[in-house]
Amino acid sequence: MQPVFEYTKGMIPGETNFCPGCSHGISHRLIMESIDELGRLGSTIGVGPIGCSVLCHKYMNVDMLEAAHGRAPAVASGIRRVHPEALVFTYQGDGDLASIGTAEIIHAAARGERFTTFFINNAIYGMTGGQMAPTTLVGQKSTTSQDGRTIEQAGAPMRVSELIATLDGAVYVERVAINSVANIIKAKKAVKKALEIQSKGLGFTFVEILSTCPTNWGMSPVASMEHIKNAMIPYYPLGVLKSPEGGE
Repeated sequence: MQPVFEYTKGMIPGETNFCPGCSHGISHRLIMESIDELGRLGSTIGVGPIGCSVLCHKYMNVDMLEAAHGRAPAVASGIRRVHPEALVFTYQGDGDLASIGTAEIIHAAARGERFTTFFINNAIYGMTGGQMAPTTLVGQKSTTSQDGRTIEQAGAPMRVSELIATLDGAVYVERVAINSVANIIKAKKAVKKALEIQSKGLGFTFVEILSTCPTNWGMSPVASMEHIKNAMIPYYPLGVLKSPEGGE
């Protein structure tokens, strides 16, 4: 009988620690499946910082390191330079990458460090208590913006992919979402392409993944997927922002 589903060797079987409806597991699967298909499970090193990302070593069947909050790009830069033959990636949330770790990601991209960053954007701090992040949408409520974010008080939400794409050292930047089967398929292609480009040594690659946080959004899992479609994608449009081929 032809199997319709096979568990990728890139994932470690076990119970999840993530909240019901959290889509981190989807991102994990896409990344690990891509690495498995590229035949690089034995030569990949990942870095997970503080936040929900800190748990990824429990599920990703590659060598993993944990970094201080926001410092994953600095750690990955060192790893890639010491191990130039390795496939290296960081797996970071928006509070981590776009707030406390802004300097690290910007300068890693500007230097053209040859690793890949997977940026999980759920527009809020997850593990640390649901605080407003730089990516929190205008009007969105959080524990530190209980009446909703305002531009007057906190400025406009940061579009990180657009910022990274302006830097010469960044050679591939794409934003994807995982709120539907069609978008998940596109996300998988972006993840794999970023890793393939890294393997060619062309420069820094970056994939932003619009994700859910039903617990801190105060929504059901189904409603949170609709929220990505109706609220996040209009502000954070999907697509390729920069590519070695020059296509959009």
